[in-house]
Amino acid sequence: MKKLIFYCVLFLMTLGLSASTPVLPSVNAHQIMIPVGKTGKNISLAELSRISESELEALTGRKMNFSERLSFKLSQKKMRKSIAEDGTINKKKYAKFFAKKTGGPEVGFHGIGFILGFFLGLIGVLLAYVINDDADKKNRVKWAWIGYGISVVITLIIVIAIVASLP
Repeated sequence: MKKLIFYCVLFLMTLGLSASTPVLPSVNAHQIMIPVGKTGKNISLAELSRISESELEALTGRKMNFSERLSFKLSQKKMRKSIAEDGTINKKKYAKFFAKKTGGPEVGFHGIGFILGFFLGLIGVLLAYVINDDADKKNRVKWAWIGYGISVVITLIIVIAIVASLP
């Protein structure tokens, strides 16, 4: 009986490790528009990574000091390294950030959804469906179902352990 409980707990602990990582949608740097200056002009991320200091000063309408120019050049270098030849962003943290900003799917753990499913069961899953904020509803519902499934598995393990310990 102790072995069964041990293996069940071991299984639950490794459940999170075996989950596959979500695939981020490819985000094109030419489609991400960034407002520049107070004039309301927009420039794509790809253009911003290639623009010169004088062109940026003309767009913003103000002159940059030494520290701003240095910071701009370093940021440009990082941006150029994160943009592939075809225009897609190849760094995961930037792609994840811009996927959220451009309306891409929310990925990763959603704590509220998990708590709803784990502690409230099917009522929590129903609440996850009812809450309408459209930003990360799909992810919240997914994690509500995962939380509910984990609570069911834990309950089954406890019931099996109790039934097995009866004379």
